Amino acid sequence: MLIYDQPIKPDARPGAATAPAGFSVLDLAQLLWQRKVAIASAALISACVAITVGKSLTPKYTASAQLYVDPRELQLVDRELTPRAQDISGLAMVVESQARVITSNNVLLQVIRDTNLEKDAEFGGGDAKGLVGSLLGLVGIELQPTAEQQRQIQMGALEALIRHINVKKTDRTFIVDIDVWSYEPAKAAMLANAISKAYLAESKQSQAAAARRATSDLSGRLKELQERLRNAENALAVYKAQNNFVGTQDTLISDQQLSASNQRLAAARALTLDAKAKLDQIEASRKASSDAGAIPEALQSPTIANLRAQYAEARKRQAELQAELGPRHPALRQAEQQVQDLRRTINEEIERFAQAARNDLVRARDYEASLNKALEAQKRQSVQMSQASVRLRELERDVEASRDVYQSFLKRSRETEEQESLNTSNARIIGEATVPQRRTFPPAMSLLAMIGFVLGGLAAAGWVIAVNQLMPGSSPVQPRDKALSDALEKPAAPEAASQPSAAEPQPQPAVSLIEKPPIAQLQEADVIRTLGGILATGDAADVTRLGWPTLRAGFPQMPILNALRKMRGALARRAGNTPVMAVIGASPDQDRSIAALNIALAAARDGAKVLLIDADFRERALSNKVSHLDKTEPSRFGWLNIGAKPPRAIATANGISILPAIKATDAKAGNAICKAIAQARSAGSYDLVVLDGPAMPWSPADRKLLDIAEGLVAILPVQLDINDCMEDIIAALGGTERKLVGVVLSEVNPTVNQQRDKQYA
Repeated sequence: MLIYDQPIKPDARPGAATAPAGFSVLDLAQLLWQRKVAIASAALISACVAITVGKSLTPKYTASAQLYVDPRELQLVDRELTPRAQDISGLAMVVESQARVITSNNVLLQVIRDTNLEKDAEFGGGDAKGLVGSLLGLVGIELQPTAEQQRQIQMGALEALIRHINVKKTDRTFIVDIDVWSYEPAKAAMLANAISKAYLAESKQSQAAAARRATSDLSGRLKELQERLRNAENALAVYKAQNNFVGTQDTLISDQQLSASNQRLAAARALTLDAKAKLDQIEASRKASSDAGAIPEALQSPTIANLRAQYAEARKRQAELQAELGPRHPALRQAEQQVQDLRRTINEEIERFAQAARNDLVRARDYEASLNKALEAQKRQSVQMSQASVRLRELERDVEASRDVYQSFLKRSRETEEQESLNTSNARIIGEATVPQRRTFPPAMSLLAMIGFVLGGLAAAGWVIAVNQLMPGSSPVQPRDKALSDALEKPAAPEAASQPSAAEPQPQPAVSLIEKPPIAQLQEADVIRTLGGILATGDAADVTRLGWPTLRAGFPQMPILNALRKMRGALARRAGNTPVMAVIGASPDQDRSIAALNIALAAARDGAKVLLIDADFRERALSNKVSHLDKTEPSRFGWLNIGAKPPRAIATANGISILPAIKATDAKAGNAICKAIAQARSAGSYDLVVLDGPAMPWSPADRKLLDIAEGLVAILPVQLDINDCMEDIIAALGGTERKLVGVVLSEVNPTVNQQRDKQYA
């Protein structure tokens, strides 16, 4: 979107070539080329200064030693003293912790003691004696420092050594680099190796100290734990003897007896039930008057079997005699008596079986009763033992816990005692430091010279550009469009001096013969009408909802659209990038603004990006129509004027950007429109610029806009005399009537019945 108060650089005059805005690359290159000697001199001086500074600096040498610190220590025993890290993050933390251990005071103090750094001048040892000590040293008297002085000397050497060390861990590895710098190459390598060895020794000593401390703590507790176990076992033995807890290790004798009695009672009850069932079966068989010999005991008895055989033989003989003899025959009577005797004998034998069953049932019941009585006594004794065993189990648990603790302490004490002599650390030196052959600081003289040359040249070039921008009069190279910018800032004064006053009578030029432009008819059937704003939706405005008659959508071959395409084609042949079309008219009513809006809408529906500018400084019909749509959002063209709140181009949903007119004098408003057109051309974001106006009669500022436009479209309302209006327009144009690219006959009445609008909406 466009706003009026942004300064523009390209030339807004018609036909003028557009120049790049601001300080161009060519101007910058020309300015630097003119000052090439000064820039090169400054660069050479800076290079010489850099070399001089590099020569004056004391060289430093860095030596590196590499350590492999594997957090997964050697598995020498089953139970380690410290837990191992399992996950990746834990392993990385262990390695980083070991890297910090390398620079700990214990390791570095050991290095100081091993290498006698407290006597090295580089690490603060040269001034340790002081003035008195140096004087006495000249005569052969050496003063021994006190313990406090020795401690201060070591602390000073420690601080200096820390500044000389850089320990870093390589990413995603267990490699730790120890970098030590010194002014002497051999000393740097010696210190790096001494630090790595001191770290390994410190790691081993820390593990041994931890194991020794753990062994001492465990051994101190063994005697107390042993005494506690002995007391618990004695208390358990005394309690067992007092409460008669006798038995095997697993169960007591009373529990065994109770279990055996319970089993015997169950067996006795089974025998009782069996005897009772046998007696019931015999009694039932006898009461049923069935065959008494059918019971299992009778079938298994040989006596019953013999009697039954005799009984069967007697019945057979009785049956034979009954068939041969009469019922009163003695032989038959004898046979019958024999059958009855055998039956009675069998019944008596069965009765003996029943009596035996009764005796067995009585005996089984007596045995069950005796067992039940004994079991009840054993139960009472078991309950008493159970109550006493509560305390027994408590004593046993105490003994067991004391025994477990004592055994675990004893075993762990022996393990830690053996671990004192084991080194489970998996850290080792994989690369000893060697004497460096090249210094690390300062860099090579060639690199210093190059850096000084580049920085000096850039500083000199920046100084030249700053001086040229702050004091443009002192530089012969000026921006090419400065004069044009000055002319755009104050274009009204010379133009007003060259043009006659509007109040003075101007001679009317004769109407010249020009080529007949295309004529289009904007009819009522070509437009639709809505009430302003009632159907507006979305974030972007819709020009068809402003309340003015607008072209119908969906009819691309309407005569009015074809005629407007011819006008745009003629305008495109005359102009280059972003042509400007001015819509003019003989009357100051809304017909011209409505026609301008529809011309822009027709171009936008054909795919063009259109900028519609209100150039009517007096009526401002288009600006008043779209003033409520201004959201004052930031424009993509930035700001065009400092101090005032400028109107901004309003983007619509129809592909048209509408720029309202500025409230100012005609000259200032005309200059603002010229700047907006030039900005649109330089940005190349629009395919067509349509000016609504200017309205007749034209002032010098209006004629400047007509000069900028490559094409003019005249709007002739049908309610006026068309020929008179056209003659007035051509006469007012003077020599610019050949810019006419078309004429629109507006048959649309902008003022219609309000009730009809409401019904239509």
